[in-house]
Amino acid sequence: MKKAILILLFITVFFSGNHLLAQEAFKFGKVTLADFDVKSPLINSNTNAIIIADIGNSEFESLPNNGSFAVSFKHQKRIKLINKNGFDLANVEIPLWVYDNGKIQLMEDFKAATYNVENGKVIETKLEKNAIYTENNNKHWAVKKFTFPAIKEGSIIEFSYTIRSESFFHLHDWVFQGKYPCLWSEYNVAVPEYFKYIFVPQGASNFAVHTSESKPVEYTFRHLVMSEAVVGEHISREYFNIKSTVNLNRWVMTNVPAWKEEPYITTLKNHIPKIEFQLSQVHFPHQIIQNVANNWGKVNKELVESNYFGVPISKSNSWLDYEIPSILGTNSSMSKTEVVKKIFVFIRDSFAVKSHGYELGTNSLKDIFKQRSGSVAELNLLLIAMLKHEKISADPVILSTRENGIVNPIYPLLDRFNYLICKVFIEGYYYYLDASVPHLGFGRLPLHCYNGYARLISEFPDAVYLNPDSLCETKSVAVFAANGKDGIEATYSSDLGYYESLSFRTLHSLTHQEDYFNRLAKEYPTEVKIENPEIDSLKNYDEPVTVKYDLKLNLGDDDIIYFNPILNEGIKTNPFKSATRLYPVEMPYKTNQLYSLDMDVPKGYKVDELPKSVRVKLNETDGMFEYLISQDDNNIKLQCRLVLYKTKFPVEDYQNLRDFYTYVIKKQSEQIVFKKIK
Repeated sequence: MKKAILILLFITVFFSGNHLLAQEAFKFGKVTLADFDVKSPLINSNTNAIIIADIGNSEFESLPNNGSFAVSFKHQKRIKLINKNGFDLANVEIPLWVYDNGKIQLMEDFKAATYNVENGKVIETKLEKNAIYTENNNKHWAVKKFTFPAIKEGSIIEFSYTIRSESFFHLHDWVFQGKYPCLWSEYNVAVPEYFKYIFVPQGASNFAVHTSESKPVEYTFRHLVMSEAVVGEHISREYFNIKSTVNLNRWVMTNVPAWKEEPYITTLKNHIPKIEFQLSQVHFPHQIIQNVANNWGKVNKELVESNYFGVPISKSNSWLDYEIPSILGTNSSMSKTEVVKKIFVFIRDSFAVKSHGYELGTNSLKDIFKQRSGSVAELNLLLIAMLKHEKISADPVILSTRENGIVNPIYPLLDRFNYLICKVFIEGYYYYLDASVPHLGFGRLPLHCYNGYARLISEFPDAVYLNPDSLCETKSVAVFAANGKDGIEATYSSDLGYYESLSFRTLHSLTHQEDYFNRLAKEYPTEVKIENPEIDSLKNYDEPVTVKYDLKLNLGDDDIIYFNPILNEGIKTNPFKSATRLYPVEMPYKTNQLYSLDMDVPKGYKVDELPKSVRVKLNETDGMFEYLISQDDNNIKLQCRLVLYKTKFPVEDYQNLRDFYTYVIKKQSEQIVFKKIK
């Protein structure tokens, strides 16, 4: 008789007293009158809803049919809706992973109900299962959606569900802080010793509870005893036990305040407390160790060979033989740079963007070309394919946008990437291109791409760093004001920064030029009349926009005239209003702004008071503000410059930055005092 052992064909797990600890005070599925009386220092007049409890449990279960493991993630959540502004919590979305075969993760044991108090009694309204529907977001993710019934101010809503994943690669992450305050946020993870995960924490680690322990476990394996007489027939089953351990981790945060939206921050996702997991190693009994953590070499190979990514741009795409000549025209002496620009401009100006993402959908590049529309990735992959067709070196770069959050350069988790651009090498220079953004110039990227680490996917893959510190938004304004027949007459000229120019072009594609200048005149602190307006380079997307006009200033004829020489160019309000700051300040670019004024003293007046010249520094090397003003007979000259030499300021520098802007605003609001000559 010959014995064949099928390792892990059937696994029974016996936990000795193992209970994934949850807070006993929360009886999910049972709501009493007392539960509606929620008291917490987190609740104030601005609190629209509060999460009473948010508890997750991840543990491993056996899969008898295929002799492996599944990961079970159970999620329970209870919320009190204080007023209508918190009703968005009644709309729930549950993301589910889509496997390569198109199968969606299994969601089981779903329960959801709304609880209200009526006539002194708790009334439960359950969500009908047919009220849940599924949407496919993309190739990798689907979403279960539902809305709680019978909600009103004061309702308690709660749901629970279990997701079973057939892949142990996907251990559920956990986020402890969100839009609404939370009284109790807890995550429990139980992992058999066969699996080694790297825990990647982020944010504050002030856990009310953080425990880690190991407990004994016995795994029962099944032997199939095969018959020697009849091939393929087994005659009995035998079992044996293997003693092992399971590693239990528990994290609890209590009284977690709502995240605080603050200006100049990429995304709160980068700063709120959370835990992520990366599978690094699998070691089953009697088997060799499998190092399964992804590395960029493996990921690059996967993408290059993917039918949704690398294959479509590496093919010959012979259909382009008939399309590209009409784009390039008949000039056979064009340089490689001119060819790239023509193809880039063609896609940018002729195609519509449908969505984001870094992979192709179901449409081929040829279909996208015919339809003149596609996702960001599809348009930029089409650009790459067309450039490769013309024997030009071009490759995709995948990245995570600023609002999507930073990616960890060590652990290549592809679902963290949400955008794709093109890197092209021509005539000794590299350029980054995004053909999906209207009005964007050649060699420019939208600001949301500058989020640090990115990856070049090619035969020679490499890290790419798109840092906001590489950008400097330079703006200059020059005003020349002289005495005229009817008072002060001035010429105004402003060279906008590049990204201000991009916004300006977008605005002017939607409004009339006359409307813009009418609004501009109303922004001046004194009565003005704008004449002879000009806008240069509006259609030249590679250059900044220049705005010019003549200006008539009506200063009046009072004995004393107060005049702000900055006109309407000063900073009106401090972007850093809060007395305290929880997160670092993250500017989209460095700043260099120059304002200059050359003006005559109004006829019949003399200067009675002139602001003082100053020059101040921000943290010695982080920024500078200067206000240099002088008078020479009947002429006044002012030069005002604001410079920021970096884009990111840590929390400990916040007060200095806030005080710096307070000073700038105060100084820019100072006025010249003119006194009538008698």
